[in-house]
Amino acid sequence: RSSDLAKESDRTTYTSPLTSRYAGKEMSFVFSDQKKFSTWRKLWLYLAQAEKELGLSITGEQLSEMEAHVDEIDFELAGVEERKRRHDVMAHVHTYGVCCPTAAPIIHLGATSCFVGDNTDLILLK
Repeated sequence: RSSDLAKESDRTTYTSPLTSRYAGKEMSFVFSDQKKFSTWRKLWLYLAQAEKELGLSITGEQLSEMEAHVDEIDFELAGVEERKRRHDVMAHVHTYGVCCPTAAPIIHLGATSCFVGDNTDLILLK
């Protein structure tokens, strides 16, 4: 249980037995929860910007709100939501929506879970 608490306390470092031996600080951050889920949020922001350009009813206020909270992730709430919803992406959609109430209806609009999951993997591996 104490190892679980240690993992929960630092979301900016990917942890495994190999990272402590072979990975540098930068590499550990690339695969951290903070990097992964902030990338999801950037993808949702870019999606909403593109949808606005295509004429969907999305406001500048909604986009600004999303942009302002890209890196402010409540991992505790996300964990609660994931246990409740049993879906990591929907848990983070809801968590992002809590800190962006005006933008909540447009977060993940028209996307699939693979949109954030697969694109984040590609971005992180680049």
